[in-house]
Parts: sequence; structure tokens; C-alpha cells
Amino acid sequence: MRAESFANRSLETRNDVAVLLLDMIRPLKPMYSQGKAWLHVGDTGAHYGVKAARMEGFARVLWGLGPLWAQNGEGLTDDVCLEAEIWRQIYLEGIVHGTDPKHEEYWGELADYDQKMVEMASLAVAFSLAPDKLWKPLDPAQQERFLCWMDQINHKNIHPNNWRFFRILVNMMFQLLEVPHCAERVKEDFEVIDRCYTEDGWYFDGNPGQVDYYIPFAFHFYGLVYAGLMEERDPGRCAVLRERGKLFAEDFSYWFAGDGNEIPFGRSLTYRFAHSAFFPAAAFGKAEGLPAGVMKALTLGNLRTWMKRPIFDGSGVLTIGYGYPNLFMSEKYNAPGSPYWAFKAFFMLALPDSHPFWQSRETRPEYEPVKLLRHPHMLVTHDGNQHVMAYPVAQKAGQNHGACQEKYQKFVYSNQFGFSVSRGTGLAEGAFDNTFVIKPAKEDCYRMRNGCEKYQVSGDFMYMKYRIHPDVLVETTLYPRGPWHIRVHRIQTEIEIDAADGGFAIETEPCFHVAPGRESGKFQPEMVKTGKHSLYADFPWGVSGAVSETGGACELVTAFPNTNLFSNLTVIPMVKQRLAPGSHVLVHCFLADRSGQRNRWMEEVPDTSFIKR
Repeated sequence: MRAESFANRSLETRNDVAVLLLDMIRPLKPMYSQGKAWLHVGDTGAHYGVKAARMEGFARVLWGLGPLWAQNGEGLTDDVCLEAEIWRQIYLEGIVHGTDPKHEEYWGELADYDQKMVEMASLAVAFSLAPDKLWKPLDPAQQERFLCWMDQINHKNIHPNNWRFFRILVNMMFQLLEVPHCAERVKEDFEVIDRCYTEDGWYFDGNPGQVDYYIPFAFHFYGLVYAGLMEERDPGRCAVLRERGKLFAEDFSYWFAGDGNEIPFGRSLTYRFAHSAFFPAAAFGKAEGLPAGVMKALTLGNLRTWMKRPIFDGSGVLTIGYGYPNLFMSEKYNAPGSPYWAFKAFFMLALPDSHPFWQSRETRPEYEPVKLLRHPHMLVTHDGNQHVMAYPVAQKAGQNHGACQEKYQKFVYSNQFGFSVSRGTGLAEGAFDNTFVIKPAKEDCYRMRNGCEKYQVSGDFMYMKYRIHPDVLVETTLYPRGPWHIRVHRIQTEIEIDAADGGFAIETEPCFHVAPGRESGKFQPEMVKTGKHSLYADFPWGVSGAVSETGGACELVTAFPNTNLFSNLTVIPMVKQRLAPGSHVLVHCFLADRSGQRNRWMEEVPDTSFIKR
């Protein structure tokens, strides 16, 4: 099946979604090993090596198949049921061989902090959802080998973050299968999870400065699966997890436009439509913090959005990347099979046809134009054109998995313009969109901030103080103004520096998956409108602009290819200025819009007269 055939699916019923899942995994069939325990979909590397990567590929497909098997074919067409049964036989064979120490495709013994712990979660959930399909067909010896292999996780060290849920889920499965489990480990792991909880439904992922999609598609996803399956055995804990999910739901909905298109932000973006997996998990765990119709609209809308993008290779295999195949934005733990974590979104298949999720009419959420999300320290803006922008501060990944500054510390993240990752330290290769960079005047290496010393977020502005260089202290305040925003930089420098303030990256050719329905064409020099202190990349498919209220030169920088997450060829409006030692105040305005009203917005530059200079 060709990748473009995934686009324009109606995706309205549970059967529609099941058909899509099967269409997406069918190209994988010849890539399974002879014993079916490994899945080899590519040859790029991850830090945990080839064997674990191929086991990972095998296991992650279960995030879709486990829910598909859960309802025993209820409401599905005969051909879907038949193909689901074929896949069940493949996976039974792979599980038997992967957990057999005497088989050449044995998955191996676990070490501390082993990647295979991550993949145990999909096995545990699949066995818990469909024991009649996976557990009971195994003979006693096969069952014992499976349990022994899974029990290894109870005897190894695990990271004190979302990984603790992997052991919780394995022990949940043991309980549901009526075999011995390790209650002491479960207690210990939930204590770690509780220490990661802040309030109002928000967690952090082990590191207090890291609040990203791991909160919805890991902490809440696993917790709500647990709540849905363990209500009778652990009602107190399930009630806590359910209440946290309810509190989280409304805030998290602000990371999406009404059509389901979400903001790219943080790490693990190659998991793509896993971002919407929280909503079906919330429905499964009875944590309805939003109406069922809204959760359905965001889940299916998000999936429809992704199916319109070139995220598959020519054979239909899901690639590493975001809006298109791209290794530059990946993390060190992204192996060829890793993107199938996205299949968590297919957890909606675990909900029967009779569930309100399927029976409700899709309803788009109503958003406040500007929303303060206190726990992730961000302002989020929504307009009437499905453009969502997040202005975060005080975010920082706990480890440098790859391009973490770009993924957490830009000034603004947009669901229509994405963001860029650097390939070097010059302005072109650095692709410094939506960030302020400097370099000593006699050097060639630009740098952006890495963390901040002080910050504040209110209902209409965000402030941060940071040292971008040992001799350069910066205080930046941002004011959202619709498709515009204002940046005020107060700089104290002890050396002469070159400063550059980047706007939004915009593609030089229209991408149908970025700006559907816009005019076709290609960037021409006459499309760039320049003034004394302004520049607009005024393209038929959108506009990106920069205006300086305090001098400096505006320049259109051609970024290196494949730096932006959505578009492989982009340009970035920037304001550049050389600053002598001393104190400076820079006031810049930046525009990003795809509404078709670009002439209006270019004439409505925000008023900056209230700013003290």
C-alpha cells in the first residue's frame, strides 16, 4: 500500500480505525524475522543496539494490535477480523520464541535500565486486554517462560521517571492473569510516580524542569490504562489516577487546535500521533475531564492530520522524523521501529462500539484566546484559524538526548510553522527561528540560551533572565498579540557582540500537508517585502515577518535543508545588530500567519509604545 493512500480517510467509526491500523502494519509483514520475534524495518542506529531495537519494533506494534484484539471482533467487518487473527498467530509465535532462552531469537536477559523494559509495557497491556487471545493459547511451559522473562523487571534498577510505570504494568498483568506479583515493587514505583506529581493533573518526567508530551502519553496514558483495568483490585489508587486525568484534560486540550493539529514541542516528537493517545486512555479509565465528543474530535482529528503528511516511506513504513523523514531532529533512543510508539493512539480500539467515545458526535472544543498553563510555565494562544502557539519558559530536558535546546527553549512553538533544529553555529546552518542568539563580534559561533536564572509567566506576558554568554546577561519579555508577538530584550554586555533575533521559519515551496488549500508556487525574490526596519516573507501560502522598533537590519536567512520539523526548505526573517559594550534595549515584533489575511496583519503591527526603553 502506498503511503499517500493513508490520506483523506473518513475515520469515523471503530471499524474505520481498525482498517487504518491494518493498512499501516501490512507493509511490515515481510520485515519480521523467521521466528517472528524481531522486526527489522531499517538500519539506522540507537544507543541500545540492534537486537533490542528489533525487539522494540516487534513490541510497539502491539500498542495497536492489543486494543484491536480486546473486543473479540465486536462491530468489526469479517475481513478485519480475519486479518486480525492472522496477526495474532504471528505475534503468538514471536512471543513464544522471544521468551524462550533456547531459541535463537530469544530477547535476552535484562540489565539495569534496559530498553526492553520499555517494550514490556505493550506486552503487558496487550495480555491484560486480551488474555483469551494471547495468554490462554500458550501451553504451560510457554506460559512459564513468558512469566519468567517478564518478571526480570522486578529484579533490576529502573529510572525514577515514567519508566516506573513499565514495572507497574507488568505487575498489573500478573495480577490480572492470577499469578504471583511483586506488591513491594508496585508500592515503591507508585511512590516515585507520586513524587513526580505536582498538582492540577500535572506531572514532571523525573526532572522538575521537564514537562512535555511524556505527561499525557506516558504518565497519564499508563495510569489511566491501569485505572480502567484495576478498578476492582485497586480502587483507591485507580480513583487517584482517574481524578488526576480529569484535572489534566482541559489544560492539555490547549496544546491542540480544534482540528486536532497539535503543537510540536519537546522530545520524542517522532512518536507523532501518540500525542492524542491521552484522550482514548481517559475514556477507557473513566477520567472524562472533557465531553466524549471533544475527546473523539481531538483524537480522530489528530490522526487525520497526520495521515495527510509524508511520514511514511515508499513502502508504507512509518519513518523517524516529524512532518517528513528526518534524522536531524531525532534522539539517541530513536531506532527504526521506535516511531510505532505512535500506535498508542489506537488504544481507542479497546473501547467497544457502544462506548460514548464512539457514539458521541465529534465536537470541537471552545478555547480562550490566551490561556495561562501554570504548571508547564507557558502561555498558549488560539485564534479562529486553527493556529496555536505556545510560549514556554523554564523548560529544560533532564538529559541531552538530541537538540534539547531547540525542543524546549525557543520563545514560541507553533502548530502551523513548527520549529527548527540546528546543524551548526552560523545563522544559516543554525536555523535559529524564534530564538535570540549572540556571538562575540570577532568570532563565528552563535549561541542561544540554555536555561534561565529567573522567570515569570502571567496572563499576558512571559519574562526570563538568562546569561547567554559569560559576559552577556539578557532579560527577555514576550507579549503575545494574535498572530504577532512582541519581544523586548534588555541586554547588559561587557564585550562587543553580534545579535540576531529569529522569527518563524516558513517554507520556500508550499507543502500541502502544512498549508492545505493554499495557492501553489515557489518562493520568488519579489515576494519578500522590505522596509527600513522590517521584512516580510509574504508568500501565497503564508507570511512570516519581522519588525524592529529599535534599529538593526532585517535579513531573510536561508536555513540549511531539513532543519525545520514541517518543511525541508525554509527561510527565516531575522533582526541583526552589532552591540557595543554596555546596556541595550531591543524591541522586535514577529508575525506568523496562514489565514489568507496577510495584508491585514502586515498593516497591524502591534503597538509598543507602552514599553520603557
